[in-house]
Amino acid sequence: MLSLKMALRSIGANKLRAALTMLGIIIGVMALVVLVSLVDSATNSITSEVSSLGSSLLTVSVRDDKGMPVKLDELGRWVDEEPSVAAMAPYATSTATGKYGTESASFNVYGVTPDEYKIQTIQLSMGRFIASSDVKNSTRVCVIPEGTAKDLIGYADCLGEEIALNGVRYTVVGVLEDQEESLASILMGNMKTAYIPYTSLVRLASDVSMPVSTFYIGAAEGYTLSQAEEAMKERLLQRFGSDEDAFSISSQNMIEEAMGRIGKFLNILLGGIAAISLIVGGIGIMNIMLVTVTERTREIGIRKAIGASRRTILIQFLIEAVVLCMLGCALGIFVSWAILQIFSTITASASITFHLQLRVVLLSVLFCFLIGVIFGLYPANKAAKMKPIDALHYGG
Repeated sequence: MLSLKMALRSIGANKLRAALTMLGIIIGVMALVVLVSLVDSATNSITSEVSSLGSSLLTVSVRDDKGMPVKLDELGRWVDEEPSVAAMAPYATSTATGKYGTESASFNVYGVTPDEYKIQTIQLSMGRFIASSDVKNSTRVCVIPEGTAKDLIGYADCLGEEIALNGVRYTVVGVLEDQEESLASILMGNMKTAYIPYTSLVRLASDVSMPVSTFYIGAAEGYTLSQAEEAMKERLLQRFGSDEDAFSISSQNMIEEAMGRIGKFLNILLGGIAAISLIVGGIGIMNIMLVTVTERTREIGIRKAIGASRRTILIQFLIEAVVLCMLGCALGIFVSWAILQIFSTITASASITFHLQLRVVLLSVLFCFLIGVIFGLYPANKAAKMKPIDALHYGG
């Protein structure tokens, strides 16, 4: 306890020097805590976005159809023939300019079938979704989210209104409930959304063809995603002559696992960079402690002359180095918390919050303690080894 009081008194006597010495530790802790917390929060947010697309969802992409393209009506037949599959929905998207009166906006236009509503996590606020008859007849109808309706038309209850997509008029037959503004919507900027029949999108956009190259699969109740995947894989292998490179099947679980691996890699990478910053801060601690030992040489000689042991001197200066590190660590953690609060405020509209990760805080505390011990040991040992007579004669 006495050594701790002496360490605090010594640090307090040279406040500016102590603050500059701790700066390296503060920056290192900030780098570790802030960067790792940002990566963790961003990874968790993206993973949640992926999960929200559907927990029982497979995505099939046909790379080479071998001259036997998948047709729209085949998807419905496959659903009837495969008990493990509840629904199949083709996926196609294009961009268009949407207009209503004098208002205009950029749109992401999705070509869908009724099964899209079964698979995706979307809910109707009013009206209806795209029907089978709409797809069969290429009807010019659309379903839009509430936010899109309010921004473009001016109000959400807009059933029967017409919006023009690339100059083609579509009647609004349904309005979707708006989900909380997500990371994806932030990245899309001011892009609005419209769902139209798949066949209507083929006619509207030159970059969408009638053969289906990408489609979603929803697993049936009582069946796992793996069972649906195996059934679909077997069917596609038969169709494309056992060529596994002709198509790919991915699941949300695979994407989530990949995001988890990327997050862990970034944590290790950024943690390593922050560790280097802390080591540099530790070198600063050792440097200033060597200066302190030199300045207090006569004090060391007096203490030894009146009976202070080598161990007592060693512990005194070692504690001083550790206290410097731990004070820097505490300040670094506080500043990190403040920075994360600022980031949370900025990204509040995207429903992303950043928190101090307890494991990172504990790691920072442990690492700073070790740095204080390791880099304080040499100066403390140098002080402890001094001979009383030499120390007393230092500086005249």
